[in-house]
Amino acid sequence: EVQLQASGGGLVQAGGSLRLSCVYSGFSFRDGAIGWFRQVSGKRREGVSCIGGGDGDIYYVDSVKGRFTISSDSAKNTVYLQMDNLKPEDTAVYYCAAHSSWRLRVGVEDINYWGQGTLVTVSS
Repeated sequence: EVQLQASGGGLVQAGGSLRLSCVYSGFSFRDGAIGWFRQVSGKRREGVSCIGGGDGDIYYVDSVKGRFTISSDSAKNTVYLQMDNLKPEDTAVYYCAAHSSWRLRVGVEDINYWGQGTLVTVSS
């Protein structure tokens, strides 16, 4: 059984930082990719960043480039999303997501497994 456990959300002021963690089990990361989506109430879920397990290729949506950093630690079965210089528009529920292909820019329809959401709130 595949499980994704996301954590690390919270309340932070604009310009601050948070680090999200996604601990995975039962998923062959080297044969796929793990990333983060976010969703604001009433809007569709948006892909934020993704890292490939085979070659470590990385994708970021334009709005977070230069501010967010995704990384993985295979020894801990964990994918991290370091979020710096946070903005109020980054406020959303963030979801860890895994899929069994090496494509990085994927939509919700491509995701095989979802973790629970973690709320990130950035105050102005």
